[in-house]
This record gives sequence, structure tokens and C-alpha cells, in this order.
Amino acid sequence: MVPTLLLAYYGDGLSYGMPLDGASMIGMGLIVLAGIVGFIVQIGMRKHMQEYSGEPAGLTGEQIARKMLDAYGLQNVRITHVPGQLTDHYNPATRTVNLSDSVYAQASVAAAAVAAHECGHAVQHAQAYPWLGMRSSMVPVVNIGTHLGQWILLIGIIIAAAGSSTWVAWIGLALFSLSTLFTFVTLPVELDASRRALTWLQNSRYVSPAMHEHASSALRWAAMTYVSAALSSIAVLMYYILRLLALSSRDRR
Repeated sequence: MVPTLLLAYYGDGLSYGMPLDGASMIGMGLIVLAGIVGFIVQIGMRKHMQEYSGEPAGLTGEQIARKMLDAYGLQNVRITHVPGQLTDHYNPATRTVNLSDSVYAQASVAAAAVAAHECGHAVQHAQAYPWLGMRSSMVPVVNIGTHLGQWILLIGIIIAAAGSSTWVAWIGLALFSLSTLFTFVTLPVELDASRRALTWLQNSRYVSPAMHEHASSALRWAAMTYVSAALSSIAVLMYYILRLLALSSRDRR
């Protein structure tokens, strides 16, 4: 990853007259803190998912998904099985709910929660939920902008470190920041999908009140992974902003 290369570049001290200043140390601290938060959230999410995967439910994840889709009149949305763990997703291009090994054929509370969540995205798509439409339209722009932005940022920082202007680096950072924007657009999409899932599970009565509470807990932890990803992304962005501001300040002296 280019950001890792950039951090390594700075980590070498940029000893060409550019030691880390106080602002940059703050930026590094934010990255470390966000990493710690993300690590804790990942452990918590996996722990709860594992716990609720051992709690039996009456239907498999595939059956829950089919019933929720049919309840919303989405018989044209297919349910497929994809390998791996935590690989569950809804694909609006193919109109498929794709469920992982631990969800598709498992009759557990965790499987029911995850399957219903992915169906929540299908319902969003069918009802033209604006945040989902925005996220989908951003994907190609973000993919291209982030990839180009990383390299332009790296080149710009090298140019600036050699004593030239920082404008190339700022252009790269602007493109790179699209990934941060994307993480924040993702948040309402994921939270709304969980809300729809939990509302349907409760009204359908396929899970008991205790199971519903555990499904809610599982989805809250899953949502926290998106929150931590957003925090991590903004921490990295702040680090580069502080570094470029330091470079710009040096050039003005």
C-alpha cells in the first residue's frame, strides 16, 4: 500500500532536513489511536459473532434472506453462496444477496442477523434509498481517484521534500481524500440496513425477543467496524494534511 510506503518514508525521518514536528507527531498519534480502536472493535465484533453463531435459530441464513426478500416483493433478487467468512454482501449490479459459509447454511442468530442485514441493502436498492445510490455512484470515482491520489501524493511529497512547491502533493491529497468521504457515506447506508433488518426480524417473529436483542448486538458491533474504518481514514488524512502544512510553512520561511 502506498500510504504504508509514505509512512515508512516519513518514518525514516525524512532526515533530509525534515524531522517530524509536533503537529506531525499528533497526526501519528491519531493514526496509532485509530488503529488501536479498530483492533479492539474487530476483536469485539468477532467475539460476538462467534458467540451468536453458537446460538441456534429456527431458520438458516439463506431461509431468513428468502423470507425477508419475499416479504418485500423482491422475488427477483437471488441468494447465492460465496466462500470465506465475513464476505457477505449485496450486489446491486446483479441483484444478488451473497452469503458466506458461516451464514448461508447455518441456523444461528448471527446468521439470521447478517442475512437480514444484506437483505436490508436489497430493500434499499428497490426503494431507491438515496445514500445507497450515492455510494454506488461514487465507487468508480473513488477507486480511480484514490489509486491515482496515492501515487500523486507520494510524488508530490518527494518533490516538496526536495525543496519545491507542495501543490502537486495537495492535488494528490484531494484525490486521496475521496476514500475518506466514501467511508462516511457508507455509514448511513450500513446503519439503515441494520435498522431495516432488525425491524423485519422483530415483526416477522422468526426470532424470540432474546434472539432479537442478540442480533441487534451483533449488528451494532458490525456497524462499529465501519465507524472505526472512518476514524482510521480521517486520521491518515489528518496526518498528511499536517505534514503538508509543515512543508508549506517551511517553504514560506
